[in-house]
Amino acid sequence: MTDTSAQHTGQGFDAEVLRERALTALLTARERTALLTDSVDDHELTAQHSPLMSPLVWDLAHIGNQEELWLLRAVGGREAMRPEIDGLYDAFEHSRASRPSLPLLAPAEARTYAADVRGRALDILGGAPLHGGGRPLEQAGFAFGMVAQHEQQHDETMLITHQLRSGPAVLDAPEPPEATGAVALPSEVLVPGGPFTMGTSTEPWALDNERPAHRREVAAFHIDTAPVTCGAYERFIEDGGYTEERWWAPEGWAMVREHDLGAPLFWHRDAGRWLRRRFGVTELVRADEPVLHVSWYEADAYARWAGRRLPTEPEWEKAARHDPVSGRSLRYPWGDEDPTPERANLGQRHLRPAAAGAYAAGRSPAGAGQLIGDVWEWTSSDFLPYPGFVAFPYREYSEVFFGPGHKVLRGGSFAVDPVACRGTFRNWDLPVRRQIFSGFRTARDA
Repeated sequence: MTDTSAQHTGQGFDAEVLRERALTALLTARERTALLTDSVDDHELTAQHSPLMSPLVWDLAHIGNQEELWLLRAVGGREAMRPEIDGLYDAFEHSRASRPSLPLLAPAEARTYAADVRGRALDILGGAPLHGGGRPLEQAGFAFGMVAQHEQQHDETMLITHQLRSGPAVLDAPEPPEATGAVALPSEVLVPGGPFTMGTSTEPWALDNERPAHRREVAAFHIDTAPVTCGAYERFIEDGGYTEERWWAPEGWAMVREHDLGAPLFWHRDAGRWLRRRFGVTELVRADEPVLHVSWYEADAYARWAGRRLPTEPEWEKAARHDPVSGRSLRYPWGDEDPTPERANLGQRHLRPAAAGAYAAGRSPAGAGQLIGDVWEWTSSDFLPYPGFVAFPYREYSEVFFGPGHKVLRGGSFAVDPVACRGTFRNWDLPVRRQIFSGFRTARDA
């Protein structure tokens, strides 16, 4: 797919092509949901493994409930199947910590409900108008793409829960590729100053906070070729990074002191070596792998210690998308083609980031790599709307989170499916969050 308005609004696709794309996205998401929920017993499904996360069984039924709300009721005009459970699975009505005390559907009932909803949703997909006139919710199959993205986002959330759970490993995946030729890469690349197009008005399944496309002026800057590695972060630790107040924002320093932090989440020191727990396995920290499970405050402190800073969100997107030859903003760092296993570490294909410098085929025109996949990357920017933002199809997806309380992350992680990851995709979280699959890269003024 090339980045043209006709194709990305659905105008250039046959309805059957759009239908097949939506079907594939829905089926792929459900296969992953099954993997994450079938790999543990009912006790583990109903347990709360951390007060930061919901029980896995809540996510399972919530996925089905959101699919019913948007595909069966909103698109299909069907009567509500289980109206009495809507409140139980409303993410804004109950905090994650309180959800285990709710009268949730039992695992077998949750599976049956989600499967029943899916069967009816596929019937609706078979006859829904997907492009041309009609409601915006249906154009280019947006509602189906939105639901697939929602399920994949909860799949990532459930994978975080798997990381937080205690007990033996239940998930497995092959190792990511090695970073062949990484030694020859420069540590940073220069991104020239000037305007570029940020966001999108044409990507058919882009969510409201990615819209609309607009012009941004960015001064020249340098940005790391790859995310900051565990080895580099170890040097920050060994140099007293967690004991020197001068590197930390006041709120970050208070967090360090309150929780006695001294390393990324899941790391511990043993016999002079750094070890970490990863999905039930304790292993040596790999020096050449991007650092993972660090908060915004930790990323910001490292950048200050290194004499650098976190990139702004516009800087990150320009480094990832801007093609100086054509003047266009690409869909992905490598171009307009969809992600492939040779270009990015996505979709839980591997259960860890690849070594820094991997995926040469995925580098941007500026020369930076791994901007898509591997680790979510903190930026210095608050989560704010773009000029001309319009909430769609509901305020609670983005608008209620805008403001200085949330920081923007970009690029996706190894746990993100391609359907929910593109050059314009925006993630956000509280700056204290560490359980997410977050890393960072640094920048400096030119």
